Amino acid sequence: MSVATKKEKINLEEIELRAMNGMACLVMNILAILASVAAFVFGILMIVDGYGTPVIAVVMIIIGSLYGFAVGPIVFMGLKIIKPNEALVLTLFGKYVGTLKSTGFYWVNPFCVPVNPAAGVTSTASATFKPQVETPVGATASVNWPVNRKISLKAMTLSNDRQKINDQLGNPIIIGIVVIWRVVNTAKAVFSVDNYKEFLSIQCDSALRNIVRLYPYDNAGCDNEESLRGSSMEVAEKLREEIQSKVEAAGLEITEARITHLSYSEEIAAVMLQRQQASAIIDARKLIVEGAVGMVEMALAKLSENDIVHLDEERKAAMVSNLLVVLCGNRDAQPVVNSGSLY
Repeated sequence: MSVATKKEKINLEEIELRAMNGMACLVMNILAILASVAAFVFGILMIVDGYGTPVIAVVMIIIGSLYGFAVGPIVFMGLKIIKPNEALVLTLFGKYVGTLKSTGFYWVNPFCVPVNPAAGVTSTASATFKPQVETPVGATASVNWPVNRKISLKAMTLSNDRQKINDQLGNPIIIGIVVIWRVVNTAKAVFSVDNYKEFLSIQCDSALRNIVRLYPYDNAGCDNEESLRGSSMEVAEKLREEIQSKVEAAGLEITEARITHLSYSEEIAAVMLQRQQASAIIDARKLIVEGAVGMVEMALAKLSENDIVHLDEERKAAMVSNLLVVLCGNRDAQPVVNSGSLY
């Protein structure tokens, strides 16, 4: 393994930066600026009034002006405020120096630059809003609002658009998912991918297609086979694992993945509805026939048990036929009274 490759891997590991207390640095810098301004003014007075050594006066003027008007304001640029569940990835002249993750007020090297490629970029996971500014009539508003370079460590929600995907049987279906995720490794999220939000969105689409093609939409009455509609919890868990394996390199953690919408595509929705209706009618008919057969058996048993009437096989067959027609028919029976003999 080359030295360059080793350095690359080291840079991708998150380093928690331990910065100085921001309040102490703020107070000390303000006092130093006041002292430098006082030295600058005192040096000018020494030269004007002609007392003291001119060299010392010149040195006081130079040092006072440099710190008061150049170094002091630059030192203020190193003050950083970190809110809860926020992180700031810092680089110094292109080199990753660490990440500020602890809540508080800190001071870092003023030349450290915060890095967040996803800052200010609108994606499917978030939207950027800018406040409105009142402008005079005929004037053009051009306001460049500062971009927040901090990385949010909160749990966020990604809701991609609904997609048309073929299931295991080749039927086109419309499916939508929602993914709850968060950043766990800020160094990987910033340096491993160009934009971790867009990367997550694309990987969710790819994982969704890989998982959906392994299951049918419906198990069509088979209780042992998993399906998208009947086994939504199992499918969601496999979907979460699939997305997690794809975004591991970007330092992201997938907390949960859920199916929010599932339906047949428009071109086959009517046909599939007829199939479901036919399946429901068949199941209902099976139940009706089972009940009718049981009632006929009970009727014949009661007639024989109570010795009400003695029926030969032919009359039993006729009675069974009539009862089944009455019990299994869609409409009310119209009885016909037979006053004569069957023969």
